[in-house]
Amino acid sequence: MNKLLSSMLVALVTSVTVHSAFAQEVKGDANKGAGKVAMCMGCHGIVGYQASFPEVHKVPMIAGQNARYIVAALNAYKTGERKHPSMRGIADSLSEQDMADVAAFFEEQGKHGTAVTVPEQPREPSAQVAELLKKGNCESCHGKNLNTPIDPAYPKIAGQYADYLFVALRSYKTEGRNTWGRSNGVMAGIAKQFSNSELRQIAAYLQSLPGEVKTVPEPRFR
Repeated sequence: MNKLLSSMLVALVTSVTVHSAFAQEVKGDANKGAGKVAMCMGCHGIVGYQASFPEVHKVPMIAGQNARYIVAALNAYKTGERKHPSMRGIADSLSEQDMADVAAFFEEQGKHGTAVTVPEQPREPSAQVAELLKKGNCESCHGKNLNTPIDPAYPKIAGQYADYLFVALRSYKTEGRNTWGRSNGVMAGIAKQFSNSELRQIAAYLQSLPGEVKTVPEPRFR
């Protein structure tokens, strides 16, 4: 086992343990979360809404996403592991209970409405993309269909917007910036293996897969 793989496995086990422990400590209430998501809906409650930082891309679909992952992501913005001024400002305003409630709301919300990027049947990757997925060992965390993570602290990525996925993946390669980048050891080690062109290919394929994440339009924006 090479050193990179060994260190990634150690980081993976540690991350799962930490996030799972957190999830056991704070139980979210979807009904209470419904009253705490007003600041989220201006972006995540509009189908196809585009952000402009660090470049123009669609904001991720989070209805139907794993609640534990949403909590983990919010904590990463709060601690600065994920650098994004707007998201850090939002995360800083939330208590641990708030984050759990908001996450529970979005996980529950995924049971309603229709996903906007889900094809009827999954398609096989090209030989080149298949090699990229194998190199990144994506299934080891995100599941064979990339929609059933091995632990709910990891995201469902099948069907997610390709432009968002590309920006997210590339951000793990970004270092030395105060307002942009993600400093997760596991994902950084994986993302840095690929060129930006290869990351785009991976992201495009992931969007083509059947998935459960979606945007359920906020009634005021319909």
